[in-house]
Amino acid sequence: MRKMALAGTIISAAVTAPAVAADRAAYQAIAAGDYATAEQALTTERRIFPRRPELMINLAAVYARTGRSTEAASLYRAAITAEDVEMAMPDGAVASSRAVAQRGLDRLGGVALAGR
Repeated sequence: MRKMALAGTIISAAVTAPAVAADRAAYQAIAAGDYATAEQALTTERRIFPRRPELMINLAAVYARTGRSTEAASLYRAAITAEDVEMAMPDGAVASSRAVAQRGLDRLGGVALAGR
């Protein structure tokens, strides 16, 4: 059974809305452009829930907006391989977390990760 999470779009990048109260501060910080606060809250939440795709997507959006495209791409890719959850978008549409993460990755414009 797939879980349902809420999602939002801010500044044309995929950002998930809070599904629980703990996510609310980070989401509101992103919406307000307070990326340092959002990053701190999301990093803390990811220590507790490292595989939640909505946290990965939000943190990736913060990284993208603060010029860290490589880190953003890495998190978007991780969200694509994480459990796929349905996300209710603000317009009432439902999207898979993998599709939301793929859109975020596509917006980065060809960021490649170096590998050995």
